[in-house]
Amino acid sequence: MHETLPIPELVGGIVGLLLVAALTLAMAKRFNIPFTVALVVVGMALSWLAGRFPEWLGIVDGFRISPGIILYVFLPTLIFESAYNLDARLLRGNLSIVLLLAIPGLLISTAIIGGIVSAATGIALTAAFLLGAILSATDPVAVIALFKSLGAPKRLTVLVEGESLFNDATAIVLANILAAVLLQGAVSMGVVGDGILEFLQVFVGGLAVGWFLGVLTGWALGKVESDPFIEITLTTIVAYFSFLLAEELLHLSGVMATVGAGLVLGGWGRVKVSLPVRTYLEHFWEYMAFVATALIFLMLGLRMEFGSLWEARDVLFWVILAMLVSRAVVVYGLMPLVGRLPGEGAVDLKYRTVIYWGGLRGAIALAIVLSLEANPATDSFVVLVTGAVLFTLLVQGLSIKPLVVKLGLDTPPVTDQFARVESELAAKERARERIPELMAGGRFSGAISKRLQREYEESVHRIKEAIDELRDTRLDKAEEEKLSFLLAFAEEKAVYVEMFNHGHLSEGAFRELITVLSLQIDRVRMGASFHVVRSQRMWRRDFEHAILRSLDRFPLLSPIVERLRIARLATNYEISWGHLQSSARVINSINEMDEFQSLDAEVLEEMRGRYGRWRRHAREQLDRMWEHFPEFVASMQEQLGRRLVMLAESEAIEEHSERGTLPKSIAEEMQHEISHELRSLRGQLSAKLRVDPAELMRKVPFFACIPHDHFDDLARHLHALTVSEGEAIIRQGALGDTLYFIARGVVRVTRESNGATQELASLMAGDFFGEMGSLHGGPRSATASAATPCSLYELRRAQFDNLLDKYPGVREALERADVERRAKLDQG
Repeated sequence: MHETLPIPELVGGIVGLLLVAALTLAMAKRFNIPFTVALVVVGMALSWLAGRFPEWLGIVDGFRISPGIILYVFLPTLIFESAYNLDARLLRGNLSIVLLLAIPGLLISTAIIGGIVSAATGIALTAAFLLGAILSATDPVAVIALFKSLGAPKRLTVLVEGESLFNDATAIVLANILAAVLLQGAVSMGVVGDGILEFLQVFVGGLAVGWFLGVLTGWALGKVESDPFIEITLTTIVAYFSFLLAEELLHLSGVMATVGAGLVLGGWGRVKVSLPVRTYLEHFWEYMAFVATALIFLMLGLRMEFGSLWEARDVLFWVILAMLVSRAVVVYGLMPLVGRLPGEGAVDLKYRTVIYWGGLRGAIALAIVLSLEANPATDSFVVLVTGAVLFTLLVQGLSIKPLVVKLGLDTPPVTDQFARVESELAAKERARERIPELMAGGRFSGAISKRLQREYEESVHRIKEAIDELRDTRLDKAEEEKLSFLLAFAEEKAVYVEMFNHGHLSEGAFRELITVLSLQIDRVRMGASFHVVRSQRMWRRDFEHAILRSLDRFPLLSPIVERLRIARLATNYEISWGHLQSSARVINSINEMDEFQSLDAEVLEEMRGRYGRWRRHAREQLDRMWEHFPEFVASMQEQLGRRLVMLAESEAIEEHSERGTLPKSIAEEMQHEISHELRSLRGQLSAKLRVDPAELMRKVPFFACIPHDHFDDLARHLHALTVSEGEAIIRQGALGDTLYFIARGVVRVTRESNGATQELASLMAGDFFGEMGSLHGGPRSATASAATPCSLYELRRAQFDNLLDKYPGVREALERADVERRAKLDQG
């Protein structure tokens, strides 16, 4: 927009354009036209009308597309909104394909466009390469909106949107490098090498800056107590500050910085946003993106110069042809290579066709070309880029929907179809059950009530027929099992989200539950066994234990490591609690599906049995925690009870406020107090898992020879060690000289001999183990693992020798135990 335009006219013009955008959106929905395409067409119509009626629409001539406004005002908004709402987990699963399209794909596209345009039109090769880089930046705003309205597959949406996010940055960096080369007027291997290094530095550096600022903002959001103004302001700051810091101060990629910040906050940082603010925050950024998109594409239409486009039609033909050819080479040539890599899913030909034709060009290309310094070699680029953008919007943008429909990508998978009709059946059944309440209220027509009852009974009958048809035609036994798991996992996820939102789960436990569940859903969708996910998580848990053991060797880190172990034990308790609640809810849902006869009875019975076993396992884990750490469990339950009654208070206050019996200001004040109290009741009570060393000494028999007034001196030699269920404390054959005392829990001792595992003992609170290594050194003779969550104390070698010298009775007790246990081993 032109900076010299008077402020009142500027504001009035923007308001007018927003009004036009709102009307255009309504028209686009009414006639099923892509919004961005409609904006360009309306903009061109306004431009034509302004020329005919300057006294009414003359203000339109005062508007210009400023590259600075696009790059520094509109672009961060569009990039952040897209990155924030992108499924980060799905993006990670397709990252190799996205990066292939965004980096080598864009470089190949640049070379092909440049080569064809230079050969066909005589434009200098370097300048043609610059034009190729500009036109390789995709801007699929219209396509993404279409995908959402049609319910296109999520993977297709992520591929298209992810490519756009990353190749925008690649195109801007590459265009800047080529523009500098063009000004120098010479190309050498040194210039090419410097360009490659600069590209890597700018691209990766920008992403790192955005990641750091995203983490910092997420931490700050976690400290804010449900304040929409502060939380939305923080996200707005990070969207723009990350761009400015990287682009202007650090000379890195501002686009990649904003992408990094958006992905971090949209994935890891989303749960940091207060529950009442999350939906509002999403709507805020959607509206900001709507404003930016509306103004960009309206002004594109307003500034369209058909005379210049007609004069450049010959060159424009070759530019568009080169653009289409390069896109075909990248999509159909490169993408199949990724599917051959281990762990990478091949991209279906239908997907590739939509990705090819959906590679529209838009605001990024215009911003880059308008920001170029004046140069005779690039004077015609504005017209050529504008024409290419117009072609993709009007030709590809208007034909992408018929293509998606033709390829059948608008049809949801059978699992989603079944979930929809099953949910519709449950809704109709619920509505039918409520109809008698109309008559119970009195003064309601019995005829109308009966008619409604009959209509809903017919609807329920039709839906059940549709379910039967779907089962007969689209579902075999394997598909039904797959569907049943997906429905059950969806119910599980809903339980975890509800528990986290109400403060019943800490952030760490919630993230772990959701991560495992998401991986299981992915495995089921691929038709693979999801049980491997649990074994992978166990491997990760073992790796985590090994890292903590390594860090525990450093005395300064020992207190931190022990706090992490205690936190892990508390998290495990929460996870078991979550499993118990979700299993119960899923079993209830299975019973409802059985009542509606929506799935095969045999499949449902198998699911009921599986979730019944998981529920029993979770209850057993909770019972073991209650048995060995009753103080912790009691405190957690008291905290849960307080949250539940306070949530009930909050609901009652909200009801009174909605009825008007409680003034809104008073209700808000009361809700704020409850919210503050609820926030204080979140989190883990890890301190309750710590066991006083004095309690241990009272339990260990041979400490009886030590006077009680010496306990404090002895406690200074002991190191606390909290162990999760299933964790190996010592392993047979490993070197070790530490002695362990059990304060809480059960430790199982086993020995491997001739390929068989022999159980030697189960040790309880007050027992000890590891005395052979402490007394004699050498490798461990057996493996000791935590059969339940355990609280132990270690006596390391240096402190062990001092203790024996000071208290000979302890040495005698250990030596007796050593002789007895060696004799038992020899007998085994």
